[in-house]
Amino acid sequence: MEEVKHFLLPREGVIEAYVIEDTSKNITDFISFYSLPSSILKHPEHKILNVAYSYYMVPGRFNMSELLADALVLARNKSYDVFNALDVQEQTKEIMTELKFGVGDGNLHYYLYNWRVQAIEPKDCGMVLV
Repeated sequence: MEEVKHFLLPREGVIEAYVIEDTSKNITDFISFYSLPSSILKHPEHKILNVAYSYYMVPGRFNMSELLADALVLARNKSYDVFNALDVQEQTKEIMTELKFGVGDGNLHYYLYNWRVQAIEPKDCGMVLV
């Protein structure tokens, strides 16, 4: 239980997590993102770029597109400068296009220590990095 709390409950400056309740106070949806600020070097005014990364989204009453759109608004309201999201298993490509996400170079490389992994296609792999 402590591990679930650690990874899902909001912590100022670390994880932002929100639930959506119906009129009976039942939780129907969950969205979260985490913070990973970057230093801005050699700029006279700006020192930190506040970056939010999409974390967990559990749709129920609302669809993934609506939840991600809400996450963007929540991040903006918390003064984040950038919102990043990965197209995990190529399932959210249409949603990200609809919400005007810019496309990265598509080359992410992970070193899995002591794992013997054959080359796989992005659509065949899903990971959440913490």
